[in-house]
Amino acid sequence: MIEIKDLKKVYAAVPVVNIPQLSIAKGESIGLIGNNGAGKTTLFRMMLDLILPDQGEVLSNSEPVAGNEAWKSYTAAYLDEGFLIDYLTPEEYFYFIGGLHKYNNAQVDDYLSTMSDFFNGEILKRGKYIRDLSKGNQCKVGVAACLLQNPEFLMLDEPFANIDPSTQIRLKNVLKELNAKGVTTLVSSHDLNHVTDVCDRILLMEKGKIIKDIETNASTLAELEAYFAVGGQTV
Repeated sequence: MIEIKDLKKVYAAVPVVNIPQLSIAKGESIGLIGNNGAGKTTLFRMMLDLILPDQGEVLSNSEPVAGNEAWKSYTAAYLDEGFLIDYLTPEEYFYFIGGLHKYNNAQVDDYLSTMSDFFNGEILKRGKYIRDLSKGNQCKVGVAACLLQNPEFLMLDEPFANIDPSTQIRLKNVLKELNAKGVTTLVSSHDLNHVTDVCDRILLMEKGKIIKDIETNASTLAELEAYFAVGGQTV
């Protein structure tokens, strides 16, 4: 589904992404991990055509992402609160996103009724603008808006970082359900327990490069913990 070829991004003469080749098959659940500055978010932004690579390309369903629109119809992403329209209430934002995907307000309401456990009574009918919500609740809005789009490819950057433990568990269950339905997922996270629990394949980035590409198994968590225990140094 996703093919990355000779992808490079350089800032101030320092390569922040340098990936010769990477393939993500349809239906795979991928975890992207690495220390701060590893290049994860820059990679995400190039995959979403938010920044241009200095070299190489990202293909989605065999078509270049850069300059094209087709991939947007089946791709949903939440990287940070900058993806939200913060002067809207959550309801207004969901209706807006639903309208972009040809859903009427009643259909959006039906969807939102299925998210009550995920929202935990903190999102809807609170009379708040998105900008006035906590970081964790903004994340809930962003993730829920992604799911509303019924994507074939879902990208989430640090979705577990600011949400409460109950919602973390609910989000993990959502991701597992999506994967069971054949949705391709790419999740970046600093939480090794969560990412190894929900992802079948782990990509470890260091200084812009994918230095490990492993199938998740019983020893994966211990292997990653050993790597980060020494400061994330290649051995």
